[in-house]
Amino acid sequence: MNEPESLWHGGDLGEARRLFPGAPEPFIDLSTGINPVPYPLPALPSSLWQRLPAAEDEAALLAAARGAYGVPAHAGIVAAPGTQILIDLLPRLMPRGTTAVLGPTYGEHAAAWARAGHGVREVATPEEAAGADVLVVVNPNNPDGRILPREALAALASGGGLLVVDEAFADFTPAVSLTPALPPATLVLRSFGKTYGLAGLRLGFAVGDPALIARLSQALGRWPVAGPALAVGTKALTDEAWFAAASLDRAADAARLDAMLGRIGTIVGGTALYRLVETDEAPAWFARLGAAGIYVRRFAGRPHLLRFGLPGDDAAWSRLAAVLTKG
Repeated sequence: MNEPESLWHGGDLGEARRLFPGAPEPFIDLSTGINPVPYPLPALPSSLWQRLPAAEDEAALLAAARGAYGVPAHAGIVAAPGTQILIDLLPRLMPRGTTAVLGPTYGEHAAAWARAGHGVREVATPEEAAGADVLVVVNPNNPDGRILPREALAALASGGGLLVVDEAFADFTPAVSLTPALPPATLVLRSFGKTYGLAGLRLGFAVGDPALIARLSQALGRWPVAGPALAVGTKALTDEAWFAAASLDRAADAARLDAMLGRIGTIVGGTALYRLVETDEAPAWFARLGAAGIYVRRFAGRPHLLRFGLPGDDAAWSRLAAVLTKG
């Protein structure tokens, strides 16, 4: 079954090649918000591929995640094979009710709650969510990078119901994270793969009330995260020097990208890993870039927007600059 256009995602280079069959290779994929300079994979012992993950390996990963994300001692934390499975699983564990999603935002949240039989509505402001059993906020937001301050989120958490905060892009802006000061009735989702450039590793976390975390853990079952992912995640999340350097480098890359994209439209938001551009010529730029082997993110129902991820090397930067300059 084909996905609804509203749930199309970046990263599908097969689709890029179908749309632009004559484009030069290799394709430059700027359609995701994944760090294009990944964490260097450590050498892994072959035993990690030959045995089931050990309890102590999972415990080491969770301890590393607690430190990296500032998870308070009173909160529970569970690891999963990516945050997407947590987005899908959570609505199935909650009593059916009404869910408000602060939008426009990542479409999988509303879709998951609707699939589980909840009444779902998109709201433009938190105030419009009054009376909902669940409020979902992506912070920073995808795709426009909108940020609700930590204090505002804490106030929302005190309003009754469950507050779900997707912090997939919060790593490089830690001051916005609600995780270190986690209020009651709040569940925070954290993504590993985006910041560390290892989306294929499939690793994510949920942080919240220990009882809800226990239910998520039980629903995930035994050995939800593969042994190699446990090992890589533990090493990366404790590598403070790499993270500090990556944070500075990606901020510089985002500023460099801003200077280039200002030639084609207005930058209306983003994070350190992607920028959102508004222009009436967005469809033409999507086609022009695609024909040059550069795939960017377009949006159903919002044809004036394009999202650009960061180029990963000098060759990619040069190819992008050549297309944008030529116009």
